[in-house]
Amino acid sequence: MRNLAKEISSIIIDEYGSGEFLARLSDPYWFQAFGCVLGYDWHSSGVTTVVTGILKQALSPEEHGMAVCGGKGRTSRKTPEEIAKNAETFGFTDQAMQRLTYTSKMTAKVDNTAIQAGYQLYHHAFIIAEKGKWAVIQQGMSAKDRTARRYHWLSDRTSSLIVEPHNAIVGTKCPIALNMTAKDSEGARKASVDIAKEPTTKLIRQLDAARPLRQKSLREWLPKVEAPDQLRILNMPRGINWKTMKQIYDFQPSNYEELLSIKGVGPATVRGLALIGELVYGEKPSWEDPVRYSFAYGGKDGVPFPVDRRAMDESVQMLREVVKAARIGDKERLRSLQSLRRFVPENAKS
Repeated sequence: MRNLAKEISSIIIDEYGSGEFLARLSDPYWFQAFGCVLGYDWHSSGVTTVVTGILKQALSPEEHGMAVCGGKGRTSRKTPEEIAKNAETFGFTDQAMQRLTYTSKMTAKVDNTAIQAGYQLYHHAFIIAEKGKWAVIQQGMSAKDRTARRYHWLSDRTSSLIVEPHNAIVGTKCPIALNMTAKDSEGARKASVDIAKEPTTKLIRQLDAARPLRQKSLREWLPKVEAPDQLRILNMPRGINWKTMKQIYDFQPSNYEELLSIKGVGPATVRGLALIGELVYGEKPSWEDPVRYSFAYGGKDGVPFPVDRRAMDESVQMLREVVKAARIGDKERLRSLQSLRRFVPENAKS
């Protein structure tokens, strides 16, 4: 796998450049296909850790102008020192190295804290290329159903680390997820910053004012949905870490990114500030899960859910009709149908 990954990567980088290779790794379809070519199961969450781990062994700054930092579990904690080591090899300035380290930290903070859908990060790969370009591929696991969610970032397509920064998010879409990165959460982000900059005594009074409403959890705060079990992950924190709130007050963040970057600001702090922001200022956050790619019909092994053959057959029939209705020549239409036919057995409806 390592040798094959190295040769494929070398060809793409030589032909199109390291920036294009970063872009392809940030495309969830291409990344998944790349894992298949290397011999890994297409449906497994392990493809993320294996492919990035193989690339970490195969790529080097000297030969490819690229390097992979971080990895799974405890290896991810070594990301800052690996960034520093590779930045020195690339000849980056200290300022550039610090900026990359900060970006690595913030991408993990955003996916673990600003987006709350029940997925805890356990894998973080930070890929560096020439001229300071970067990509991030990280993955979280749901403790409830053991499904995985993969996050793709790309420097060329990330104008903000806070506002809809992802190139793609792959996973099972949740009916409800706190999404403080959505454009619709701009008011909630601003309210969170304004509240956090107030003296802690004022924040205590605001929390006390909310308690008579019996606001014990975010379940009462959310619109009704058909799957209330999905909301267990969104329980209101039992208490606020006042030491962290004091640090925020002393720091006086000027925007939400600075607020989120402060050490100690975690999911509970983000939820608490967002709740107070709505109760006090009427600024509602977005509850739209930012997942963009998911299983269309299910997985062959029943993960994340069994294949819906009826839906698949209906899609096939619709595609057939589209091809037949297209205003193309008979020869081209026949070729199109034959190409599609290769993927559909005669007894597809049985």
